[in-house]
Amino acid sequence: MLLALILVVLIILLLSGLPIFAGLGLMSMALLLIFEGQIGSLGEIVFAKLNIYLLVAVPLFALMAHIMVKSRVIDDLYKAAHTLVRHLPGGLGVATVLSCTIFAAISGSSVATALTIGTSAMPQMRRYGYRSQEIYGVIAAGGTLGILIPPSGPMILYAIVSGTSIGALFIGGIIPGLIIAGLFAAYSVFSARWQPDLTSEPRASMSEILHTLQKAFWALILPPVVLGGMYFGVFTATEGAAIGTVMSILITTLIYRDLTLKDLFEAAYDATRMSAMLFMLIAAAAMFSHALTIMRLPNDLVEWVVGNDVNQLVFILAVMALIVVLGMFLETIAIILITTPIVMPALIAYDINPVWYGILLMINLEMALITPPVGLNLFVIKGIAQAPLGEVIRGALPYVLLMMIGLFIVLAFPQVTLWLPSTMGYGR
Repeated sequence: MLLALILVVLIILLLSGLPIFAGLGLMSMALLLIFEGQIGSLGEIVFAKLNIYLLVAVPLFALMAHIMVKSRVIDDLYKAAHTLVRHLPGGLGVATVLSCTIFAAISGSSVATALTIGTSAMPQMRRYGYRSQEIYGVIAAGGTLGILIPPSGPMILYAIVSGTSIGALFIGGIIPGLIIAGLFAAYSVFSARWQPDLTSEPRASMSEILHTLQKAFWALILPPVVLGGMYFGVFTATEGAAIGTVMSILITTLIYRDLTLKDLFEAAYDATRMSAMLFMLIAAAAMFSHALTIMRLPNDLVEWVVGNDVNQLVFILAVMALIVVLGMFLETIAIILITTPIVMPALIAYDINPVWYGILLMINLEMALITPPVGLNLFVIKGIAQAPLGEVIRGALPYVLLMMIGLFIVLAFPQVTLWLPSTMGYGR
């Protein structure tokens, strides 16, 4: 009862417009004053949580993404994807999904993916006769892959709050991310058969394919280098972030030659702002987790579910259902920070793999991004297209169902997530 009351009050605070870190911090201090009588320990707790070498990866991955966004690399990526699949029914839709998948592995952000790819894809899809709803839906849904395809900002946040390996999470997200991208692409092909007015294009010649791949080569090589190096143990996630950042600078200055000093300064400024925001959220999460521990609420939850003989599957389904509901009203970051400290002790008690749960959480958060009334990607697409929100929502709904299918695949077959991390030694 107390846990439900805390969640309700916290949700009301966040829905009032209060910043997430402020809401979590104020709630944590209030709980500590009530149950412990002092807040003197918070300084040490916050410092300990932020004094982690792994956090260096956060600004580096952010800088890598912002540098690549400043370049014309996106145009080459989209042209390469379109050239490869333009002969398929719904080829532009498939190209948009493919572009989102690749760019998600560069940006780590769903909003940046939807905004950047949407700007390139929307005019092209209109020109080839795609219906507005289909355009909005595929771009909004494709953008959500930024959460699941590594490197992912929310994935890093979950890893830090839960104490899970970032490298294992990154590698674990690859196959589920490709499965969901495949479902999106298959739906684009299927739905195109019901749109006879779409303009079709001939299959690209081998010389065209090689030409576009050559132009996009350096952008395409960045994710495999970073993730491959982590997978094979050549470097850690932090070192991978540093290597990716250096590569992004070299690609945009020596290959594309379109990164100015002003662009670099703006990218560094944006990355700094994003990192500072994330660090404040991590500090607030540490305070909230400490308050819950003092109150023994996670322990009480474990005792309740064990005492009532709730099995593992029912517990996971209940948590996923709760996150679906929270996703209709809260941002993805808020959901991670609120739910993770509460459910982690229960995951440990049930011997549930935190990487598997983390990927389930990311897929659920993907759905939250295109689920009304507070689906962030819906508003991004509305802003790009200047379209009615209802039309954007109708276009995105089929993709919510596809994500649910992906969620149940990962839920039913944990090895879809855990096989790749196990080959790099995680979980042995």
